[in-house]
Amino acid sequence: MPFTFTPCPIKGLYELQPKVFKDGRGYFLETYAERDFQNAGLSMRFVQDNESCSVKGVLRGLHFQREHPQGKLVRVIAGAVFDVAVDIRPDSPTRGQWHGVVLSGEKQNQFYIPPGFAHGFLVLSSTTLFSYKCTDFYHPEDEAGIIWNDPTLAIQWPDIGMDYILSEKDKRLSAFTEI
Repeated sequence: MPFTFTPCPIKGLYELQPKVFKDGRGYFLETYAERDFQNAGLSMRFVQDNESCSVKGVLRGLHFQREHPQGKLVRVIAGAVFDVAVDIRPDSPTRGQWHGVVLSGEKQNQFYIPPGFAHGFLVLSSTTLFSYKCTDFYHPEDEAGIIWNDPTLAIQWPDIGMDYILSEKDKRLSAFTEI
């Protein structure tokens, strides 16, 4: 199997490590193989791929969609991020808990976040190329979010020696208790 699936402390979250084949020319890896995911008990269907490029200090999130929740398979192609998923599932025993993973182009690890989670990331390297697959389409009218520094969640974002860079929209996101 070209992937190692490691369950995270919150049910439904997985860190994945694909098998990377390296030689003097560079490397090759499979970033997704439906059969391997199904063999691991993950039978989601991806319908949209997204990519972003960001500079060090950019914090994106914490985003989710209310009526069209998206599962996401996220990875970093180049650079590094601290990637965070927050459980917002209404009946979950871990509602309000978060889990963070450092994703990097060097390590080539991935993070699977099922529907029912808010998602965000902080860029740790000078520039990062971030890619993710989604289980539902983006619906701008359905978009919502939680403020990155919500005291109820108490996410331990890394100190990177500079102020974080947020969009105006992300600066105005709701508190966890308001969602």
